[in-house]
Amino acid sequence: MRKLTFLVVFFALLWGCGEKKPNLYSTPPRDLSSVSYGKDFHLTDFDGKPRQLSDFRGKAVVLFFGYTHCPDVCPTTLSDLAIALHKMGANAKRVQVLFVTVDPDRDTPAILKKYVPSFNPAFLGLYGNAEETRKTADEFHVFYQKVQIEDDMKNYAMDHTAGCFVFDPSGRLRTYMPYSEKPPEMAQDLEKLLS
Repeated sequence: MRKLTFLVVFFALLWGCGEKKPNLYSTPPRDLSSVSYGKDFHLTDFDGKPRQLSDFRGKAVVLFFGYTHCPDVCPTTLSDLAIALHKMGANAKRVQVLFVTVDPDRDTPAILKKYVPSFNPAFLGLYGNAEETRKTADEFHVFYQKVQIEDDMKNYAMDHTAGCFVFDPSGRLRTYMPYSEKPPEMAQDLEKLLS
């Protein structure tokens, strides 16, 4: 019996020391005011213009990572953001929504230009090559990975962190809006940052 107990404890410890996979459903803290990450990005918009955070100084910026082939989280989030901005009236002009693709292999500038503004003409799609995408995701502690569907190498989905990073008009990362947040709460969060 003593040997059995030892083996159970030994293998439990061994298993616990293995590489831990990120939990897609864990979310960053809501208040990001004091975090040391999420300072900037260097990507390209769908018109070919290089972009960084300082380009949007004076506006609240909502940064969302996703991909255009996403069946649920991405279109829902972009739709909810469009509704939230509509609720804000004139203040919506003081908010910039940025959609960063985590699927640069499929999300070409032309696809981003067609997809992202379909939710709101002011929304902007950003992309980078594989290295730039990884660097930006790492800067924001965003997880993403390709998931093959069956054996078809061209047919895949992207698991990714779901939620929005929100900057105040001075360019400081302030808030994380989880995927579960609804348009009225989104609008309220943004209004607070603008006041």
